[in-house]
Amino acid sequence: MGESLIWKQEDEDNLEKGLLENEKREEKVEFFRDFIKELKLLGYIAGPMFGMSGALETLSGQAYGAKQYRKLGTQTNTAILCLILVCIPLSLIWFYMENILIVIGQNPNISRQAGQFLLWLIPALFAYATLQPLIRYFQSQSLIKPLLVSSCVSISCHVPLCWTLVFKCGLQHCGAAISIGISYWLNVILLLLYMTFSSTCESTRVPISSELFQGCGEFFRLAIPSAAMSCMSTISTLYTIPEGLGSAGSTRVSNELGAGKPRAARLAVGAVMFLSVSESIIVSSALFAGRKAFGYFFTNDKEVVDYAMNMAPLVCLSVIFDSLHATLSGIARGCGWQDLGAYVNLGAYYLVGIPVAAALGFRFDLRGKGLWIGIIIGSFLQAFLLSLIAICTNWNEKAKMARKRMFEEIFEESTTSLV
Repeated sequence: MGESLIWKQEDEDNLEKGLLENEKREEKVEFFRDFIKELKLLGYIAGPMFGMSGALETLSGQAYGAKQYRKLGTQTNTAILCLILVCIPLSLIWFYMENILIVIGQNPNISRQAGQFLLWLIPALFAYATLQPLIRYFQSQSLIKPLLVSSCVSISCHVPLCWTLVFKCGLQHCGAAISIGISYWLNVILLLLYMTFSSTCESTRVPISSELFQGCGEFFRLAIPSAAMSCMSTISTLYTIPEGLGSAGSTRVSNELGAGKPRAARLAVGAVMFLSVSESIIVSSALFAGRKAFGYFFTNDKEVVDYAMNMAPLVCLSVIFDSLHATLSGIARGCGWQDLGAYVNLGAYYLVGIPVAAALGFRFDLRGKGLWIGIIIGSFLQAFLLSLIAICTNWNEKAKMARKRMFEEIFEESTTSLV
Protein backbone atom coordinates (compact mmCIF):
# COMPACT_ATOMS: atom_id res chain seq x y z
CA MET A 1 0.00 0.00 0.00
CA GLY A 2 2.85 2.36 0.90
CA GLU A 3 4.74 1.55 -2.31
CA SER A 4 1.64 2.21 -4.45
CA LEU A 5 1.22 5.60 -2.78
CA ILE A 6 4.88 6.43 -3.48
CA TRP A 7 4.48 5.35 -7.13
CA LYS A 8 1.31 7.39 -7.42
CA GLN A 9 3.07 10.45 -5.99
CA GLU A 10 6.00 9.95 -8.39
CA ASP A 11 3.59 9.64 -11.34
CA GLU A 12 1.85 12.85 -10.32
CA ASP A 13 5.20 14.63 -9.96
CA ASN A 14 6.37 13.39 -13.37
CA LEU A 15 3.05 14.41 -14.94
CA GLU A 16 3.26 17.87 -13.39
CA LYS A 17 6.89 18.21 -14.53
CA GLY A 18 5.94 17.15 -18.06
CA LEU A 19 3.08 19.63 -18.18
CA LEU A 20 5.38 22.44 -17.04
CA GLU A 21 7.95 21.51 -19.69
CA ASN A 22 5.22 21.44 -22.34
CA GLU A 23 3.98 24.86 -21.21
CA LYS A 24 7.50 26.27 -21.47
CA ARG A 25 7.97 24.69 -24.90
CA GLU A 26 4.63 26.05 -26.10
CA GLU A 27 5.56 29.45 -24.66
CA LYS A 28 8.79 29.47 -26.70
CA VAL A 29 7.00 28.37 -29.87
CA GLU A 30 4.34 31.04 -29.32
CA PHE A 31 7.03 33.69 -28.77
CA PHE A 32 8.92 32.94 -31.98
CA ARG A 33 5.70 32.55 -34.00
CA ASP A 34 4.43 35.92 -32.79
CA PHE A 35 7.88 37.44 -33.24
CA ILE A 36 7.99 36.38 -36.90
CA LYS A 37 4.41 37.53 -37.52
CA GLU A 38 5.17 40.94 -36.02
CA LEU A 39 8.27 41.36 -38.16
CA LYS A 40 6.24 40.46 -41.26
CA LEU A 41 3.47 42.88 -40.27
CA LEU A 42 6.01 45.65 -39.71
CA GLY A 43 7.47 44.92 -43.14
CA TYR A 44 4.07 45.35 -44.80
CA ILE A 45 3.08 48.53 -42.98
CA ALA A 46 6.51 50.17 -43.39
CA GLY A 47 6.71 49.29 -47.10
CA PRO A 48 5.67 52.74 -48.39
CA MET A 49 8.20 54.39 -46.06
CA PHE A 50 10.94 52.10 -47.38
CA GLY A 51 9.89 52.87 -50.95
CA MET A 52 9.84 56.64 -50.46
CA SER A 53 13.33 56.62 -48.98
CA GLY A 54 14.48 55.07 -52.27
CA ALA A 55 14.46 58.61 -53.71
CA LEU A 56 17.72 59.19 -51.83
CA GLU A 57 19.38 56.40 -53.81
CA THR A 58 19.17 58.75 -56.79
CA LEU A 59 19.67 62.12 -55.09
CA SER A 60 22.32 61.26 -52.51
CA GLY A 61 24.27 58.90 -54.73
CA GLN A 62 24.56 61.46 -57.51
CA ALA A 63 25.41 64.25 -55.06
CA TYR A 64 28.23 62.19 -53.56
CA GLY A 65 29.51 61.26 -57.02
CA ALA A 66 29.57 64.94 -57.98
CA LYS A 67 31.54 65.68 -54.77
CA GLN A 68 28.70 67.86 -53.48
CA TYR A 69 29.12 66.52 -49.96
CA ARG A 70 27.16 69.20 -48.12
CA LYS A 71 24.30 68.60 -50.55
CA LEU A 72 24.27 64.95 -49.45
CA GLY A 73 23.85 65.96 -45.81
CA THR A 74 21.10 68.45 -46.65
CA GLN A 75 19.22 65.84 -48.71
CA THR A 76 19.36 63.41 -45.80
CA ASN A 77 17.88 66.00 -43.43
CA THR A 78 15.20 66.85 -46.01
CA ALA A 79 14.26 63.19 -46.39
CA ILE A 80 13.94 62.72 -42.62
CA LEU A 81 11.69 65.78 -42.39
CA CYS A 82 9.50 64.67 -45.31
CA LEU A 83 9.09 61.11 -44.03
CA ILE A 84 8.23 62.33 -40.53
CA LEU A 85 5.53 64.53 -42.08
CA VAL A 86 4.18 61.45 -43.88
CA CYS A 87 4.16 59.60 -40.54
CA ILE A 88 1.70 62.07 -38.99
CA PRO A 89 -1.40 61.02 -41.01
CA LEU A 90 -0.30 57.37 -40.85
CA SER A 91 -0.04 57.55 -37.06
CA LEU A 92 -3.53 59.06 -36.85
CA ILE A 93 -4.87 56.13 -38.87
CA TRP A 94 -3.09 53.70 -36.56
CA PHE A 95 -4.41 55.53 -33.50
CA TYR A 96 -8.01 54.94 -34.61
CA MET A 97 -7.38 51.55 -36.25
CA GLU A 98 -9.53 49.64 -33.75
CA ASN A 99 -12.59 51.73 -34.65
CA ILE A 100 -11.76 51.55 -38.37
CA LEU A 101 -11.55 47.75 -38.31
CA ILE A 102 -14.83 47.45 -36.41
CA VAL A 103 -16.58 49.79 -38.88
CA ILE A 104 -15.50 47.65 -41.86
CA GLY A 105 -16.89 44.55 -40.14
CA GLN A 106 -13.88 42.87 -38.52
CA ASN A 107 -14.06 40.78 -35.35
CA PRO A 108 -14.18 43.20 -32.35
CA ASN A 109 -11.69 41.17 -30.29
CA ILE A 110 -9.18 40.98 -33.15
CA SER A 111 -9.77 44.67 -33.93
CA ARG A 112 -9.05 45.61 -30.32
CA GLN A 113 -5.77 43.67 -30.22
CA ALA A 114 -4.68 44.98 -33.62
CA GLY A 115 -5.50 48.52 -32.52
CA GLN A 116 -3.47 48.13 -29.33
CA PHE A 117 -0.52 46.71 -31.25
CA LEU A 118 -0.50 49.56 -33.79
CA LEU A 119 -0.95 52.17 -31.06
CA TRP A 120 2.24 51.02 -29.32
CA LEU A 121 3.97 50.68 -32.69
CA ILE A 122 3.60 54.40 -33.55
CA PRO A 123 7.02 55.31 -32.02
CA ALA A 124 8.59 52.64 -34.26
CA LEU A 125 7.01 54.30 -37.31
CA PHE A 126 8.79 57.60 -36.61
CA ALA A 127 12.02 55.73 -35.86
CA TYR A 128 11.74 53.91 -39.19
CA ALA A 129 11.18 57.22 -40.99
CA THR A 130 14.43 58.50 -39.49
CA LEU A 131 16.36 55.27 -39.96
CA GLN A 132 15.80 54.75 -43.70
CA PRO A 133 17.32 58.10 -44.82
CA LEU A 134 20.28 57.45 -42.51
CA ILE A 135 20.80 54.06 -44.14
CA ARG A 136 20.80 55.69 -47.60
CA TYR A 137 23.19 58.36 -46.28
CA PHE A 138 25.77 55.73 -45.32
CA GLN A 139 25.14 53.53 -48.37
CA SER A 140 25.74 56.39 -50.81
CA GLN A 141 29.21 56.84 -49.26
CA SER A 142 29.88 53.07 -49.22
CA LEU A 143 30.11 53.17 -45.40
CA ILE A 144 28.80 49.68 -44.66
CA LYS A 145 30.58 48.89 -41.37
CA PRO A 146 28.57 51.33 -39.19
CA LEU A 147 25.34 49.94 -40.68
CA LEU A 148 26.43 46.38 -39.89
CA VAL A 149 27.51 47.17 -36.32
CA SER A 150 24.39 49.19 -35.45
CA SER A 151 22.10 46.49 -36.89
CA CYS A 152 23.87 43.72 -34.97
CA VAL A 153 23.69 45.67 -31.70
CA SER A 154 20.00 46.53 -32.11
CA ILE A 155 18.89 43.00 -33.06
CA SER A 156 20.98 41.54 -30.21
CA CYS A 157 19.12 43.79 -27.78
CA HIS A 158 15.74 43.27 -29.44
CA VAL A 159 15.31 39.52 -28.90
CA PRO A 160 15.88 39.45 -25.08
CA LEU A 161 13.99 42.73 -24.67
CA CYS A 162 11.02 41.36 -26.61
CA TRP A 163 11.04 38.16 -24.53
CA THR A 164 11.14 40.15 -21.29
CA LEU A 165 8.34 42.55 -22.21
CA VAL A 166 6.07 39.88 -23.70
CA PHE A 167 6.37 37.18 -21.02
CA LYS A 168 8.11 38.49 -17.92
CA CYS A 169 6.26 41.83 -17.86
CA GLY A 170 3.03 40.31 -19.20
CA LEU A 171 2.59 42.93 -21.95
CA GLN A 172 2.05 40.26 -24.66
CA HIS A 173 1.68 41.71 -28.19
CA CYS A 174 1.97 45.29 -26.87
CA GLY A 175 5.35 44.38 -25.42
CA ALA A 176 6.48 43.17 -28.83
CA ALA A 177 5.47 46.49 -30.40
CA ILE A 178 7.30 48.44 -27.69
CA SER A 179 10.46 46.36 -28.18
CA ILE A 180 10.39 47.00 -31.94
CA GLY A 181 10.21 50.74 -31.32
CA ILE A 182 13.06 50.67 -28.79
CA SER A 183 15.25 48.62 -31.14
CA TYR A 184 14.65 50.97 -34.06
CA TRP A 185 15.40 54.04 -31.98
CA LEU A 186 18.57 52.38 -30.68
CA ASN A 187 19.65 51.81 -34.28
CA VAL A 188 18.89 55.45 -35.12
CA ILE A 189 20.83 56.75 -32.10
CA LEU A 190 23.90 54.64 -32.92
CA LEU A 191 23.96 55.85 -36.54
CA LEU A 192 23.44 59.48 -35.49
CA LEU A 193 26.32 59.22 -32.99
CA TYR A 194 28.59 57.84 -35.70
CA MET A 195 27.43 60.52 -38.12
CA THR A 196 28.06 63.27 -35.53
CA PHE A 197 31.45 62.24 -34.15
CA SER A 198 33.15 60.21 -36.91
CA SER A 199 35.77 61.97 -39.04
CA THR A 200 34.62 60.00 -42.10
CA CYS A 201 31.32 61.93 -42.07
CA GLU A 202 32.89 65.34 -41.49
CA SER A 203 32.55 66.54 -45.10
CA THR A 204 28.88 65.50 -45.38
CA ARG A 205 27.79 66.64 -41.92
CA VAL A 206 25.64 69.79 -42.09
CA PRO A 207 23.70 71.68 -39.40
CA ILE A 208 19.93 71.92 -39.44
CA SER A 209 18.95 74.97 -41.49
CA SER A 210 16.21 76.35 -43.72
CA GLU A 211 17.91 74.67 -46.72
CA LEU A 212 16.26 71.37 -45.88
CA PHE A 213 12.84 72.83 -46.80
CA GLN A 214 14.00 73.78 -50.30
CA GLY A 215 14.48 70.17 -51.41
CA CYS A 216 11.09 68.85 -50.26
CA GLY A 217 9.48 69.20 -53.68
CA GLU A 218 12.30 67.40 -55.47
CA PHE A 219 12.31 64.64 -52.86
CA PHE A 220 8.57 63.97 -53.17
CA ARG A 221 8.78 64.00 -57.00
CA LEU A 222 11.06 60.96 -56.77
CA ALA A 223 9.73 59.49 -53.51
CA ILE A 224 6.12 58.96 -54.62
CA PRO A 225 6.94 56.90 -57.76
CA SER A 226 9.67 55.14 -55.76
CA ALA A 227 7.08 54.06 -53.17
CA ALA A 228 4.76 52.90 -55.96
CA MET A 229 7.62 50.99 -57.54
CA SER A 230 8.37 49.24 -54.24
CA CYS A 231 4.77 48.47 -53.27
CA MET A 232 3.84 47.15 -56.72
CA SER A 233 6.69 44.66 -56.67
CA THR A 234 6.51 41.01 -55.60
CA ILE A 235 7.67 39.77 -52.19
CA SER A 236 11.19 41.18 -52.53
CA THR A 237 11.90 40.74 -48.81
CA LEU A 238 12.46 37.02 -49.53
CA TYR A 239 15.38 37.88 -51.80
CA THR A 240 17.82 39.65 -49.52
CA ILE A 241 20.93 38.90 -51.60
CA PRO A 242 19.51 40.37 -54.86
CA GLU A 243 18.16 43.31 -52.86
CA GLY A 244 21.65 43.83 -51.46
CA LEU A 245 23.11 43.67 -54.97
CA GLY A 246 20.46 46.15 -56.10
CA SER A 247 21.43 48.56 -53.32
CA ALA A 248 25.11 48.21 -54.23
CA GLY A 249 24.29 48.79 -57.90
CA SER A 250 22.17 51.82 -57.02
CA THR A 251 25.03 53.35 -55.02
CA ARG A 252 27.70 52.75 -57.66
CA VAL A 253 25.58 53.85 -60.62
CA SER A 254 24.35 57.04 -58.94
CA ASN A 255 27.90 57.87 -57.76
CA GLU A 256 29.34 57.45 -61.25
CA LEU A 257 26.57 59.39 -62.95
CA GLY A 258 26.98 62.22 -60.46
CA ALA A 259 30.73 62.20 -61.14
CA GLY A 260 30.06 62.43 -64.90
CA LYS A 261 31.49 58.96 -65.67
CA PRO A 262 29.01 57.17 -67.97
CA ARG A 263 31.39 54.33 -68.87
CA ALA A 264 31.97 53.54 -65.21
CA ALA A 265 28.19 53.58 -64.61
CA ARG A 266 27.66 51.15 -67.50
CA LEU A 267 30.44 48.92 -66.16
CA ALA A 268 28.84 48.93 -62.69
CA VAL A 269 25.53 47.82 -64.23
CA GLY A 270 27.26 44.97 -66.07
CA ALA A 271 29.13 43.84 -62.96
CA VAL A 272 26.11 43.82 -60.65
CA MET A 273 23.98 42.02 -63.27
CA PHE A 274 26.69 39.35 -63.65
CA LEU A 275 26.67 38.81 -59.89
CA SER A 276 22.86 38.72 -59.82
CA VAL A 277 22.63 36.14 -62.62
CA SER A 278 25.33 34.00 -60.97
CA GLU A 279 23.60 34.15 -57.58
CA SER A 280 20.19 33.27 -58.99
CA ILE A 281 21.60 30.32 -60.95
CA ILE A 282 23.39 28.97 -57.87
CA VAL A 283 20.31 29.32 -55.63
CA SER A 284 17.87 27.87 -58.16
CA SER A 285 20.24 24.98 -58.99
CA ALA A 286 20.59 24.12 -55.30
CA LEU A 287 16.83 24.30 -54.87
CA PHE A 288 16.23 22.06 -57.88
CA ALA A 289 18.89 19.55 -56.80
CA GLY A 290 17.32 19.26 -53.35
CA ARG A 291 13.70 19.29 -54.49
CA LYS A 292 13.05 15.74 -53.24
CA ALA A 293 14.20 16.56 -49.71
CA PHE A 294 13.24 20.22 -49.49
CA GLY A 295 9.66 19.56 -48.37
CA TYR A 296 10.79 17.52 -45.35
CA PHE A 297 12.19 20.69 -43.75
CA PHE A 298 8.58 21.76 -43.18
CA THR A 299 6.46 18.61 -42.93
CA ASN A 300 6.50 14.81 -42.98
CA ASP A 301 3.29 14.62 -45.01
CA LYS A 302 4.21 12.65 -48.17
CA GLU A 303 1.53 14.33 -50.27
CA VAL A 304 2.76 17.82 -49.37
CA VAL A 305 6.40 16.83 -49.99
CA ASP A 306 5.53 15.42 -53.43
CA TYR A 307 3.58 18.56 -54.31
CA ALA A 308 6.54 20.74 -53.28
CA MET A 309 8.82 18.58 -55.45
CA ASN A 310 6.52 19.04 -58.47
CA MET A 311 6.40 22.80 -57.90
CA ALA A 312 10.20 23.11 -57.56
CA PRO A 313 10.91 23.86 -61.27
CA LEU A 314 8.43 26.75 -61.20
CA VAL A 315 9.89 28.05 -57.95
CA CYS A 316 13.38 27.94 -59.49
CA LEU A 317 12.23 30.07 -62.43
CA SER A 318 10.56 32.46 -60.01
CA VAL A 319 13.80 32.80 -58.03
CA ILE A 320 15.75 33.69 -61.20
CA PHE A 321 13.33 36.32 -62.50
CA ASP A 322 12.62 37.87 -59.11
CA SER A 323 16.35 38.09 -58.38
CA LEU A 324 16.97 39.87 -61.68
CA HIS A 325 14.05 42.20 -61.01
CA ALA A 326 15.28 43.08 -57.50
CA THR A 327 18.74 43.96 -58.84
CA LEU A 328 17.41 45.91 -61.82
CA SER A 329 15.12 47.87 -59.48
CA GLY A 330 18.19 49.01 -57.55
CA ILE A 331 19.84 50.15 -60.78
CA ALA A 332 16.64 51.99 -61.71
CA ARG A 333 16.68 53.87 -58.40
CA GLY A 334 20.30 54.84 -58.96
CA CYS A 335 19.44 56.26 -62.40
CA GLY A 336 16.31 58.08 -61.23
CA TRP A 337 13.89 55.82 -63.12
CA GLN A 338 11.42 55.51 -60.25
CA ASP A 339 8.49 56.59 -62.43
CA LEU A 340 9.39 54.10 -65.17
CA GLY A 341 9.85 51.36 -62.57
CA ALA A 342 6.39 52.03 -61.13
CA TYR A 343 4.80 51.80 -64.59
CA VAL A 344 6.72 48.59 -65.37
CA ASN A 345 5.63 46.92 -62.13
CA LEU A 346 2.03 48.05 -62.57
CA GLY A 347 1.80 46.81 -66.16
CA ALA A 348 3.80 43.59 -65.87
CA TYR A 349 2.50 42.30 -62.55
CA TYR A 350 -0.95 43.78 -62.05
CA LEU A 351 -2.15 44.04 -65.65
CA VAL A 352 -0.55 40.84 -66.99
CA GLY A 353 0.75 38.55 -64.22
CA ILE A 354 -2.26 38.52 -61.90
CA PRO A 355 -4.93 38.15 -64.66
CA VAL A 356 -2.94 35.29 -66.23
CA ALA A 357 -2.53 33.64 -62.82
CA ALA A 358 -6.27 33.91 -62.14
CA ALA A 359 -7.16 32.52 -65.58
CA LEU A 360 -4.77 29.57 -65.39
CA GLY A 361 -5.52 28.81 -61.75
CA PHE A 362 -9.33 28.93 -61.88
CA ARG A 363 -10.50 29.05 -65.50
CA PHE A 364 -8.19 26.26 -66.73
CA ASP A 365 -8.17 24.49 -63.34
CA LEU A 366 -4.37 24.38 -63.00
CA ARG A 367 -4.80 25.55 -59.41
CA GLY A 368 -1.49 26.21 -57.63
CA LYS A 369 0.63 25.65 -60.73
CA GLY A 370 -1.49 28.07 -62.72
CA LEU A 371 -1.19 30.75 -60.05
CA TRP A 372 2.57 30.33 -59.92
CA ILE A 373 2.93 30.40 -63.71
CA GLY A 374 1.10 33.74 -63.75
CA ILE A 375 3.47 35.12 -61.10
CA ILE A 376 6.46 33.91 -63.14
CA ILE A 377 5.13 35.61 -66.28
CA GLY A 378 4.73 38.86 -64.35
CA SER A 379 8.25 38.61 -62.89
CA PHE A 380 9.70 37.80 -66.32
CA LEU A 381 8.04 40.86 -67.86
CA GLN A 382 9.30 43.06 -65.03
CA ALA A 383 12.89 41.87 -65.48
CA PHE A 384 12.68 41.97 -69.30
CA LEU A 385 11.30 45.52 -69.47
CA LEU A 386 13.78 46.91 -66.93
CA SER A 387 16.62 45.16 -68.79
CA LEU A 388 15.40 46.69 -72.05
CA ILE A 389 15.37 50.15 -70.47
CA ALA A 390 18.93 49.66 -69.18
CA ILE A 391 20.19 48.40 -72.56
CA CYS A 392 18.60 51.29 -74.48
CA THR A 393 19.79 53.96 -72.05
CA ASN A 394 22.10 56.66 -73.35
CA TRP A 395 24.53 56.69 -70.43
CA ASN A 396 26.37 59.77 -71.68
CA GLU A 397 23.09 61.68 -71.64
CA LYS A 398 22.19 60.35 -68.18
CA ALA A 399 25.54 61.53 -66.80
CA LYS A 400 25.06 64.98 -68.34
CA MET A 401 21.56 65.24 -66.88
CA ALA A 402 22.78 64.23 -63.41
CA ARG A 403 25.60 66.78 -63.48
CA LYS A 404 23.31 69.47 -64.84
CA ARG A 405 20.75 68.91 -62.09
CA MET A 406 23.42 69.00 -59.40
CA PHE A 407 24.96 72.28 -60.53
CA GLU A 408 21.60 73.91 -61.27
CA GLU A 409 20.61 73.26 -57.66
CA ILE A 410 23.93 74.65 -56.42
CA PHE A 411 23.46 77.78 -58.55
CA GLU A 412 19.91 78.27 -57.23
CA GLU A 413 21.07 77.88 -53.63
CA SER A 414 23.93 80.35 -54.08
CA THR A 415 21.58 82.85 -55.76
CA THR A 416 19.08 82.50 -52.90
CA SER A 417 21.78 83.04 -50.29
CA LEU A 418 23.04 86.17 -52.08
CA VAL A 419 19.52 87.62 -52.23
